[in-house]
Amino acid sequence: MSSIALVAGAAGGVEAIGPELVKPLVERGHVVGVTLTPSAATWLEASGLIEELERLTGLPVRSAPRLPSEASPHPKPDVYVGAPLSASSVAKLALGIADNQALTSLCENVATTPMVVFPRVNAAHSRQPAWSAHIAALRSVGVRLVYGEDVWPLAEPRVAAPNRALPWAAIIEATEAAL
Repeated sequence: MSSIALVAGAAGGVEAIGPELVKPLVERGHVVGVTLTPSAATWLEASGLIEELERLTGLPVRSAPRLPSEASPHPKPDVYVGAPLSASSVAKLALGIADNQALTSLCENVATTPMVVFPRVNAAHSRQPAWSAHIAALRSVGVRLVYGEDVWPLAEPRVAAPNRALPWAAIIEATEAAL
């Protein structure tokens, strides 16, 4: 049984992580601990989805740091998965900016524990001058990126269908390949 640390950010599709990512991973025999960025936690709390994630995983969903005297509520992960992550979270990870619990988890493990990242970005994000350097930095330390025209063709802002499904199967495949 493998342990997966799922870190999800405030990006389109985060509301589907339960049925599309967590449930299939749990059904495949993995233990999944979920940590959310503060904004993602606000979004999922407002829609009542935190409880669903806790029911699916049997673990508390984290978004805030624990006290030094508290034990970690999640098992030690075999792989970290950042999905979906906003352009901002991907940039912070590439630069080592650990300004919340979710990014702290990723930043502390970026070059030491297998990691899969799905940048949920659009074409405008990819044209930002620093973007290619962020992607290159993550690749240089072995981060498996679910990124590229073959898995997630980039659309211009507000052009893609609002219900466009994320590449969940590719994220699951990359996660299991990283184990």
